[in-house]
Amino acid sequence: MVPARPPSALTAGQGTAPRPRGGIVSGYVFRVLREQLGLTQDSLAEEFRVSADTIAGWESGRRALTAVPVGQMLVYRHRLMRLGSAPALLLSLERAMEADVLLASALDEDDPGGDSPLGAWVMQRHLVEVLAWPLNGVAPAPVNALPTPPRPRRGPVPDGPELPATDRRRFFSRMRRTAEQARGRDEFLLRRQALYLSGYDDEADTADWLAHQQRTERPDDWLTAWLNSRSVAAVAARQGDRDRMEHFIGSTLTGDDAGEAANLNYWAYWIGEAPHIQLSDDFIGAPVPGPWSGDRLMEHLVRGLTPRHGFFDLNTHTLWTLLAARPNLLRGGTQAGRALRDRLPVLLDDRELSARARRELDGIRYAIRLSEA
Repeated sequence: MVPARPPSALTAGQGTAPRPRGGIVSGYVFRVLREQLGLTQDSLAEEFRVSADTIAGWESGRRALTAVPVGQMLVYRHRLMRLGSAPALLLSLERAMEADVLLASALDEDDPGGDSPLGAWVMQRHLVEVLAWPLNGVAPAPVNALPTPPRPRRGPVPDGPELPATDRRRFFSRMRRTAEQARGRDEFLLRRQALYLSGYDDEADTADWLAHQQRTERPDDWLTAWLNSRSVAAVAARQGDRDRMEHFIGSTLTGDDAGEAANLNYWAYWIGEAPHIQLSDDFIGAPVPGPWSGDRLMEHLVRGLTPRHGFFDLNTHTLWTLLAARPNLLRGGTQAGRALRDRLPVLLDDRELSARARRELDGIRYAIRLSEA
């Protein structure tokens, strides 16, 4: 048995100083918004009719943007629109505020459990990327693709939102405890998402702890077993272990129509193809893929065709099944279709491709030829 990490003095409740609810993620995105507009803190303060210290407090997380009344936050958002802020960045600010609420819940709650917001809805990639940003240092796509700000920064500035080491340990300790205590069908989503976030922990025992947690769960239905298998494979792939992902594809997806449909349903929702959020995982078990177009999913999967990446085999297999289910995606000369056609020769020249990936890429190339005939 792999024991949970013992609580530190901060997590034990002894001598713990009051902890303000932070706003490190939204504060950092807010600063990026200001910098992209080419404004100083003083000039933005004038636009917002607040003090420059207020702007500085928001940007540092010392004053949480999540504490600003909703109506006033909408006023600020409208002013940022009028100033010319990129819509994608404004959406990132909303997601960052939600991420700060989730972080604060994990850091501040004495006993996270069934009331944790982590179990309220099935999270999607755009939120998880922002939530994971202070944990793994990887900026979400809308921020990562930004040009250099028009005004040079003064002095050393962090590359992203910084979570103090004590808070980082506290967060992962809480995720482990939440996963260990969440039991039963009613708390399965909470447990699954806590396990997923625990996978961002870079401690040496993380992989073993996650594997132990998956073994202690005795699924009583097909979908729960499928999701457990996928979670183990996904966390292992994120940590560079491709064998478990290969096993998942071969044993749980290939040749199983229900498993293949679940994989497409999961991916489509994850990258935002679905028209609304889901409150449980049940939609994943639908016997046929949902009424989504697949364009966004195809674009995402094509970008993910990087042979040395842990998710390469899953991306390849998912793209192969997606094009079989949605052959129209190859018609019309889309940008993703052209990129896929151009990359296939290079991918197929890689001698380290698995036999399955090579067969599937060959199948995709043949499908492209048919669509162009």
